[in-house]
Amino acid sequence: MWRAVCDIEDVPGNGGACIKWGERQIALFRFANGTSWYAMDNRCPHDGQAVLARGILGDSGGAPKVACPLHKNSFCLKDGRHLGGHEDWRLTTYRVKVEAGQVFLDLPDKEEHRGAS
Repeated sequence: MWRAVCDIEDVPGNGGACIKWGERQIALFRFANGTSWYAMDNRCPHDGQAVLARGILGDSGGAPKVACPLHKNSFCLKDGRHLGGHEDWRLTTYRVKVEAGQVFLDLPDKEEHRGAS
């Protein structure tokens, strides 16, 4: 279900912001072009720190990526896969849309996210 999570201005260009949904933290990213938006789990699977919203945005072979600010592990923003080959480090991604100055994420009910981190 599409849910409004913030205003466009709440997320810096070429940066990220953290959205709390239920007990889950979601990293929301906006590229400077203003048309590329991505969302994924905020917690890096390497050591469990909730830091990906403060990661470094870039590109890997034409695919958008974020690098963890702690250890530089990179994840594809389109599908959440770890770009270094750790198959078990895949992150959940969320669909994003922008309408009338607001950012929406396709999210389940908050109860479905209880206990997830």
